[in-house]
Amino acid sequence: MFTSKRMVIAMAATALLAACAAPTLAPAPTKSPNLGRLATAQEIAAADISIPPDGSGLPAGGGDVRQGAAVYAGKCVSCHGEKGVGKPADALAGGIGSLATATPLRTVGSYWPYATTLFDYVRRAMPIQSPKSLTNDEIYAVTAYLLNLNGIVAENAVMNAQSLPQVKMPNRDGFIDYSRR
Repeated sequence: MFTSKRMVIAMAATALLAACAAPTLAPAPTKSPNLGRLATAQEIAAADISIPPDGSGLPAGGGDVRQGAAVYAGKCVSCHGEKGVGKPADALAGGIGSLATATPLRTVGSYWPYATTLFDYVRRAMPIQSPKSLTNDEIYAVTAYLLNLNGIVAENAVMNAQSLPQVKMPNRDGFIDYSRR
C-alpha cells in the first residue's frame, strides 16, 4: 500500500492530537498528608461564643460599674486612656450626637447599636495583648463601666445575662437590619 506524504503527515498529526487530548492521571496518593483532624464537639462548643443582639447565649456571671472601673484601670487604660477618651487606641466614650457631623466620633456610646455586641467584642478580642483572657465577671463589669462612661447606665448598674440585653443604646436605630432569617 502506498501512502502519500500528505497522508503520513495527517496521520502523525492525528496521533499527536489524540495523545495531547488524552487525560493524564496522577497516581493516587498512597498515604494521607495528615494535615489535621476533625474537631470534637467540645472544641466546637468552646469556639462558638457568639452573642447576638438579643443576648441569647450570654454566660453566667455579672459585674457592676465599680468593679468595671477596676478592671478597666488594670487591663484597658494603657490603650484606651483615662475614662475611655482614647490613645493610643480608639476612644470608647463620648461622641454621642457626632455621627451626622463632619467629624464623627465612633465610640461605644455614639456608634454601637447593642450592648450585647460590646460584651461579645470584649470577650473575643480584649485586651489586645491577651484576647479571651478576661473572666465573664470581668467582661460584664467592664461593659457596665463603659456603658456608664457613656451615660447609658447609672453608676449602680449591674450587668448580667438578664440586664445587658435590656440596655437601649443611643444608636440602636441607626443601623439597617440585613440579617438572613
